[in-house]
Amino acid sequence: MKQQPASTLFRAPFDSWSPAELLAHFQRRDAVRYFPIVDETQTSRAKVDQALSNRFDFNEEAYELQPGFDWTANPSADVEWLILLHKFYYAAGLGVAFDETKDRRYAQKWVELTDHWIASVPLDFMPNDVAGRRIQNWISAHYYFVTLNRAPDVSPDFYLRFLDSLRRQIAHLKADLTPARNHRTLELWAIFLTAVVLPEFRDASEWLEFARRELLANAQSDLLSDGVQCELSTDYHHIALRNFLYAIRLAALNGIEMPAELHGLIRRALEFSLYAHKPDGWIPALSDGDTGSFLPLLEQGYELYGDEAMRYVATKGKLGRPPRERSRGFEQSGYYILRSGWGEREPFGDERYLIFDCGPLGAGNHGHLDLLSFEMSAYGQSLIVDPGRFTYHEPPPDSCETNWRALFRGTGYHNTALVDGRNQTRYEFRERKFKVIGEAPQHELKAFVSGDGFDYLHGVARSREYEVTHERKIVFLCPDYWLVVDRLLAEAPHDYQQLFHLSERAYGETSMSVERGTLLIDAPSLVIAQAAEPDVAPSIDEGFVSPAYGVKRPAPVVSFARRAAGACYHTILYPYKTDRPEITVERLPVQSGGRTCPETEASALRVTVTAGAESFNDLFLLIHRKGDEAYQCGSIRFRGGALRLRTDGEGRRLRQHRLT
Repeated sequence: MKQQPASTLFRAPFDSWSPAELLAHFQRRDAVRYFPIVDETQTSRAKVDQALSNRFDFNEEAYELQPGFDWTANPSADVEWLILLHKFYYAAGLGVAFDETKDRRYAQKWVELTDHWIASVPLDFMPNDVAGRRIQNWISAHYYFVTLNRAPDVSPDFYLRFLDSLRRQIAHLKADLTPARNHRTLELWAIFLTAVVLPEFRDASEWLEFARRELLANAQSDLLSDGVQCELSTDYHHIALRNFLYAIRLAALNGIEMPAELHGLIRRALEFSLYAHKPDGWIPALSDGDTGSFLPLLEQGYELYGDEAMRYVATKGKLGRPPRERSRGFEQSGYYILRSGWGEREPFGDERYLIFDCGPLGAGNHGHLDLLSFEMSAYGQSLIVDPGRFTYHEPPPDSCETNWRALFRGTGYHNTALVDGRNQTRYEFRERKFKVIGEAPQHELKAFVSGDGFDYLHGVARSREYEVTHERKIVFLCPDYWLVVDRLLAEAPHDYQQLFHLSERAYGETSMSVERGTLLIDAPSLVIAQAAEPDVAPSIDEGFVSPAYGVKRPAPVVSFARRAAGACYHTILYPYKTDRPEITVERLPVQSGGRTCPETEASALRVTVTAGAESFNDLFLLIHRKGDEAYQCGSIRFRGGALRLRTDGEGRRLRQHRLT
């Protein structure tokens, strides 16, 4: 592609300058302020040094490419490898290495790879979001090689080719933006970034106004009323939020006013981030994402908006003020987060945490088939985990290779109930890959109650794939433990599995036993307990978790299987820090109107816990059917939805919670 002369790239007076004059101008100017963006995962010194010999390591796959390699050829079966090559994260890494060492090999490699890409890759070879991230990384490299240092290997002619390619890429992006969601956010950020950092471009002012206007429209369309990004992925929520914050920070550095409504929308998105982060500072990998920490975004939120709660969570309780609410629901997205506290009475990182999904599948194609699933952590450890995504790669249908994409996305790879081994939503192979082709299940949140020492959730899933209604009730005896009640109703018998995916730390360290009529699953820092039932077949199976794309590690899956028409599971999840508690679970009969009620109508259990010198009994009475009928369990007569009564070892009443 023929390079354009400076007269067509820049506004006056820069349109008449020579390449040498332009390079000198950009090396010494100080009117524009900007910051480099360096991805720590992709720019480790080891990876950057490997890039000096064209060895690129992405997603735990490393390949050494020959000099003058073909940018369009992929040595990996996974297109994501080639995508990362074209995103140029290593360009920013080369810049950091040059700034720290002044070793000219880093600058020479940046020039070589960039020039080679410009000369050989069509602008439409990769999706536009790849261009968006590449532009960000090229400008970050520019910060180190041109703005911060006058790298001698950056020649005037190369520099003009570099600027001409940036202009072409922006023009291509602007003419063919992704219609919506996180890719559009990224592309708009790239346009905004280029317009602010390179105002000398002839079209920069037009780009700037376009990006300001469209970033607001993108936030309006993509951020739900509760602040959660519409794809309902915890990772993509934060990736989109980070791109919005990049634009807001860059605007503030350069005195550019952003719309007030955009600030309000971003504050709501930060509010979800504040609650979604686990006490260890990491997010769960819900619906096509990785685990990771986005606490720096909350620190930026504090710097922009002065929100002391954001500062408190960003610093893990060291500075600022704790959020007002201990537990919080985000109704439109369907995410509900239960916490034991914010470090007021014990270390911040030791607090207990659970995030529950009772919402829609999400816009786009990132939603997992995981309705009523949850993730739980305590004492700085993730104990019941969402396995993540692992890969987007799908082998051909006639291949003997396992389709890990379909498995990780399916219902069986989540902490919910599996019916007849089927996904909650029709998910089948069409053309080149598996696609969601059926209607999403109906979801309904019947109750969310958060009070002193007691939280309660009640969600319902009705799949279109089978005639079974799944109700899940989660009771949090704050700060001690959780009771998870799964009620499955159908006219005919089905094969049910209640599933709990444990962390990789539990691999090889999980065991099963029956003591005092209680079925016990012991894992590091966690006891899972049920009353032993003859019709329930427990097992500890092999599974996997994926903390990052391309990474798959073995982890156990606890399964409680039974065949029935109507069934009710009652599961205790008891985390502990050091000393394992002794737990017994006993199912109790419930009567009403002179008859014994089936467990799907009303159920009761007694949980006895001995932890150190402390011993207590919790009685739970759960009424699963609406009505004014009175129910009897022993000496207790009750009308309502749920009752919890705690007594000490001597039978003295300690606490009581009632739900009508």
